[in-house]
Amino acid sequence: MTSTIDLDVHIAGERLDRYLAEQLPDLSRARLQKLIEQGQVQVNGAVCTSKKLSVRGGDRLSLVIPEVEPLKLEAETIPLDILFEDEHLIILNKPVGLVVHPAPGHQGGTLVNALLAHCTDLSGIGGVQRPGIVHRLDKDTSGAIAIAKTDQAHQHLQAQFKTKTARRTYLAVVYGSSRAQSGTVDAPVGRHLADRKKMAVVPEDKGGRSAITHWQVQERLGNYTLMQFDLETGRTHQIRVHSAYMGNPVVGDPVYSAGKSMGVKLPGQALHAWKLRLQHPISGEQMEAIAPLPMAFTTLLRVLRQRVL
Repeated sequence: MTSTIDLDVHIAGERLDRYLAEQLPDLSRARLQKLIEQGQVQVNGAVCTSKKLSVRGGDRLSLVIPEVEPLKLEAETIPLDILFEDEHLIILNKPVGLVVHPAPGHQGGTLVNALLAHCTDLSGIGGVQRPGIVHRLDKDTSGAIAIAKTDQAHQHLQAQFKTKTARRTYLAVVYGSSRAQSGTVDAPVGRHLADRKKMAVVPEDKGGRSAITHWQVQERLGNYTLMQFDLETGRTHQIRVHSAYMGNPVVGDPVYSAGKSMGVKLPGQALHAWKLRLQHPISGEQMEAIAPLPMAFTTLLRVLRQRVL
């Protein structure tokens, strides 16, 4: 349903978009800027399409918020492993094989389809009724993923990932064993220069973007290692690319590793988003969500441990 909000300005000198963002914290500044551009804001009865207009004391603002545009996707009842949920935020343990976003060839059966069914009270984000995916996991990577339920929560969580106050810790079984106990890979990641379907370590002057991965050995398993990875940046396939770059590709990775997985049938690579630390977007409380390892991952660890006895 379309709604109208009227505001009286008491503080002069603020830009229109900033003033509206301060007065209406449930709407992101980007959303408000879009409404201004669309002619949905009036200042003293006249339509204003300039977000930079300086408001004056005594000005009367009127904002029209159109009805949320429905997402042209079907809700699907797909089981979800919920680690935390309230009216603002949901954190899930994503299984291997579940695609996060619909795309050509994957219009259905995705995490977004599942969320549309689960979150019956989902608010519009950016003017479109859709779950607020804040960060992503590859189809064949399991683990913790956070989704915003409201525009305000989405804006807050995005800022946390941008400023790196939200932290992600992964566990992976990799080939080989490093002599060091810990280290950092600081190497830009971009599209492979010869195979555009893959990512690779690529110089920044050829399209690579800064990528930093911290790693630590958790357990040595003969010619294999259980590693912990902490991301400082979030590039596509970052851990998988950096692991292969180190000479320790992730076990079961169909793109960046050609090795075998010790006779254990893995549905995807042995890479799991184990821990997610963030600040609750409304209460400000520090949160830590831990996603239990999937069965195939624990089976792989058990087999490798038995072989080094």
